[in-house]
Amino acid sequence: MKLNVWHLYLRNGMVYVPTVAQAEAGGHLGYFMNIDPVEVVSVAETEALQRAIKEAMSKGNPVVPAPTRATFPKPVMLKYAKVKSWSAFEKGTLPWTIEEKSGVYQIKPGRRRPDRGWEEDPTKIESLPPGTTLDEVAKQVIALIQLSGGVTSPETG
Repeated sequence: MKLNVWHLYLRNGMVYVPTVAQAEAGGHLGYFMNIDPVEVVSVAETEALQRAIKEAMSKGNPVVPAPTRATFPKPVMLKYAKVKSWSAFEKGTLPWTIEEKSGVYQIKPGRRRPDRGWEEDPTKIESLPPGTTLDEVAKQVIALIQLSGGVTSPETG
């Protein structure tokens, strides 16, 4: 069963919506990685955010050759957030993952790990019913992101 994955990051009132590609090596699909283009939208701009999320999800996960260790790029998010390192990007950032398998979507908020990095917060994973549309997925994820960012919007209610 094919898995589709999308990432969103809330940082300093902005939501970063990268294109998420799947790396291919030796004819096998592997890990997911953020690539250009990345949309950056204010968490308060509900309509623009909905458009950015739906656009990213509509692309699916393009397949790209897996980079070698020597050619592995710096994380694409750094230039958009104007920070020098991934650890600097992680500070104060809330990550979200949307996964789709067999037409069923899950929204998975992340949380900081004690050592470094993020992990899924299993207590906050939200499974949407089969048949949920991209519009509905985008609206639900925006409602959760805005709630976590302290923004309330009548458009998401």
